[in-house]
Amino acid sequence: MIDARQLRYFTAVVEELHFAKAADRLDIAQSALSTQIQRLEQDMGVRLLNRNKRQPVTLTDAGRLFHAEAVAALRHIDRADQIGRLAARGLAGVVRIGSVASGVSTGVLSRMLREFRATHGDVRVEVVALETPRQFQALESGEIDVGILRPRHPCPPGIVATIVHTEHLMVAMAEDHLLATRKTVSVSDLKDQLFISPNFDDDEGFSAVLNALGAAGDFVPFLEYRVHDFIAAISLASAGYGVAVVPESMRNFTQPGMCYRPIVDFRFAVQLAMASRKRELSPAVRAFVTQSLALYPEGDRS
Repeated sequence: MIDARQLRYFTAVVEELHFAKAADRLDIAQSALSTQIQRLEQDMGVRLLNRNKRQPVTLTDAGRLFHAEAVAALRHIDRADQIGRLAARGLAGVVRIGSVASGVSTGVLSRMLREFRATHGDVRVEVVALETPRQFQALESGEIDVGILRPRHPCPPGIVATIVHTEHLMVAMAEDHLLATRKTVSVSDLKDQLFISPNFDDDEGFSAVLNALGAAGDFVPFLEYRVHDFIAAISLASAGYGVAVVPESMRNFTQPGMCYRPIVDFRFAVQLAMASRKRELSPAVRAFVTQSLALYPEGDRS
């Protein structure tokens, strides 16, 4: 079985075309170098070098072919060694990130990625769009490593989340909607509207937002369309199917026929959190989490 040491010895002899010079370069005895090259030839069953005490060492035809492959193999070995050492320091590997739409619209995700890439350029980052409940499942199963999501209380066992962004809400509606003629709307203006909202059959997230809106205006919001994310919500709203109460950052998603209006008497705030596993083995993932949290030192961890 050929090993990396034999390959390095062989390429040194080829580059020097002299056993004594190659031995000095390798800092080994010439006899030990000769023994290793002979063993390599015996293992392969072919002569690789022509040896003549009065002439320089030359390559046989087999030696020339083998040398090209040996050089390529050593490059791969060196690269594997480098990647292994980088991975141990969190400077290489893969980080899989799940994100809700607001992770993009707020700029939270892009800020994290930009800062991380500046110091961890060899780490491969994969981003997938996932709603909050699905992200918690994916974190537990190992499908993703980090989640940018709406916080849940409490977090599932083994998951920790830190608040990284807080924002207020707006109403998204078609530009020909009656309320679109106003610069602002109030809670009472929304009493008879048909609502479009992400909803996952739980008591948190935007189910809680609509409940709070109804409580503020003393009415029960009518949820006409239940969707999976805000992109779907604003698409339906822009077409006139109803109104959507959305985070103010969603204004960054332009949509033909769409307008946004602030709710002047509803200061309900929504939050984004970064979630990860408490016991994370990957140095690259730990580095991403640590560096990203440093961007939000006031974050509330739960």
